[in-house]
Amino acid sequence: MQAIVKQRPAPGLTVTTVPKPSPGPGEVLIRVRHAGVCGTDLHIADWNAWAQGRMRPPVVVGHEFAGEIVTLGEGVTELKVGQLVTAEGHIVCGHCLQCRTGNGHICRNTRIIGVDRDGAFAEFIAMPATNVLALDGIPTEIGAIMDPMGNAFHTVLTAEIPGSTVFVAGCGPIGCFAVGIARAAGASRVIASDVNPKRLALAAKMGAHVTVNAAKEDVVRAVLTATGNEGADVVCEMSGVPAAVHQAFAAVRLGGRVQLLGLPTGPVPVDFANEIIFKGLLVYGVIGRKMYETWHQMRRFLSAGLLDPRPVITHRFPLNRIDDALATIRAGDAGKVILEIA
Repeated sequence: MQAIVKQRPAPGLTVTTVPKPSPGPGEVLIRVRHAGVCGTDLHIADWNAWAQGRMRPPVVVGHEFAGEIVTLGEGVTELKVGQLVTAEGHIVCGHCLQCRTGNGHICRNTRIIGVDRDGAFAEFIAMPATNVLALDGIPTEIGAIMDPMGNAFHTVLTAEIPGSTVFVAGCGPIGCFAVGIARAAGASRVIASDVNPKRLALAAKMGAHVTVNAAKEDVVRAVLTATGNEGADVVCEMSGVPAAVHQAFAAVRLGGRVQLLGLPTGPVPVDFANEIIFKGLLVYGVIGRKMYETWHQMRRFLSAGLLDPRPVITHRFPLNRIDDALATIRAGDAGKVILEIA
């Protein structure tokens, strides 16, 4: 089959032919229809410090996808050939303390498809049936972005949203999803900030009431103005930019909540006394998607038509144009980039 492979420990990805996988016991074989390209794939292609410390090439890359089940492995009875599905890309052990206390999303033994084992930028992928979720009428183009969308659902819905004012800092694809989720969940006002006008335009399409250009405006002042000088009830920090992290703490109201999803590239000094303690804040670190609470929430929102994420999808490429897809992301003007595989 055709696949995109990290062949060696050096920059670059290769489109090549690899053996088609076979599903083992408890697994299913999925023909991939659509796959999402994300920042992690860019880090792998560029072979940055994180990728160097984590990956052991050769590995088929890609972890966001949806497709059709074509073969059932031994013992799989809850799924059917022909079903359209997506899958949780974090494969967890099920035995550690975290897994056994309902926190599988922070399993200490997590293996990620496209990073620790072969992934989804391929014509076929074998996945544990426990990780596979039926789309139930959701198109595979949307199913392919449920992984990153799930990060946004986890970020937003672990806070109390109905009637709240929500500030989303950082309007990359996941930030834009967060804007739409907050609106769908009943936020009274959603404020979004970024330095990129095209991303702010996408945030507006997803329902932001107020957009703030952080390169030109005082972000904290804008949030205070939009909230009657109180500050936002909930702040979702989606960028990882140190200045935005400090803006998040400054823009949240006393007793508010800060949800941290963005990943800084290095340590960020925090004035714990003034930024967190004296404000009485609740700070929540977000990683992945809750298994499988987030997935069921997401499927219900999408199936009910409460959220339409398609405005965030800005570019589509065939499998053999992965370099063009990555270049589009590097340029900084893209929303979500999709590979059309089958």
